[in-house]
Amino acid sequence: MRRIRLAKGLTQEQFADVSGFTQQYISGLESGQRNPTVVSLFELAQALGVDPADLLKRSAKGKD
Repeated sequence: MRRIRLAKGLTQEQFADVSGFTQQYISGLESGQRNPTVVSLFELAQALGVDPADLLKRSAKGKD
């Protein structure tokens, strides 16, 4: 998710505003401290304008 968020030029705060989730929640997801529900995953993908499956893919370096 971080890779896609950064590619869209969004900070965590901006993404939080667009998605309706808190910056702390976004940070927790990106650091691997939290796991999204299926519904949250769908909503996060919608906010980024991508397919939910795209959020589950690893980058070429294996870090997202």
